Amino acid sequence: MMNTQKISMGFQPNRQLIRVGTLLATVGAATAAVGTMLVCSALAAAGRDWLRQLETAPAERASRALTQAKAASQAGLEAWRNAAASN
Repeated sequence: MMNTQKISMGFQPNRQLIRVGTLLATVGAATAAVGTMLVCSALAAAGRDWLRQLETAPAERASRALTQAKAASQAGLEAWRNAAASN
């Protein structure tokens, strides 16, 4: 009879431990989220400061590189046409 009672009681976890564990997990997740936001904020601020210190703005560098690429492409096309015309 004792064995039957233990089996019929079923699965009974310690609710107090579950509550404490849930609370700790929630606090830990909130702490991790705040920490992640602080790290991202610090990295963004450092990136903005770094961009301000550059002598040439990134948009200006990109524009210059595009102009150089267009000129190189045009020069290559002209060289190819001249080579094809001389054959």
